[in-house]
Amino acid sequence: MALIRWEPVRELNTIQSEMNRLFNTFFEASTPGNGGTLAPTRRWIPAMDLVESENDFVLRADLPGLTESDVNIELEDNVLTISGERKAHHEERKEGYYRVERASGSFSRQLTLPEGVDPESVHASFDKGVLEVRIPKPEQRKPRKVAIAVGGGSQPAIEGAESTTPSEQGETAS
Repeated sequence: MALIRWEPVRELNTIQSEMNRLFNTFFEASTPGNGGTLAPTRRWIPAMDLVESENDFVLRADLPGLTESDVNIELEDNVLTISGERKAHHEERKEGYYRVERASGSFSRQLTLPEGVDPESVHASFDKGVLEVRIPKPEQRKPRKVAIAVGGGSQPAIEGAESTTPSEQGETAS
């Protein structure tokens, strides 16, 4: 039997996501339907995963029923925006009820990227309803080595040069 480690943060994220979903469906705007009654509109928010590899951030979005021409990707001020629209295709109207099983409509998701991402190096591909956006990680700023001046003088020490202390000089004369 495998033991699974309990991660309370994951549980809190799951609860928060579910509460957000419930509040979104409860407070959605209503539109006039048949006979003057109000029917709730269904808002579509595609599922997205963001994973980090050694050199890239990889975003994958499930966009079933869409093509690459239905999706818009923009990068402005380190904010990646993915937007588009899925049209409703299946609906059933009969006397007394109206049924739409799949969510449709416009969507927009935004992701804030770290500073230094090169917008020209971001690449996207679309295959079988899955959008994949690869964002190369920005190069880390390398630390700069600062030379230390020897004694009270203003001449910096030479990098890589060995210095001897008086105690080291005495140890070599045996």
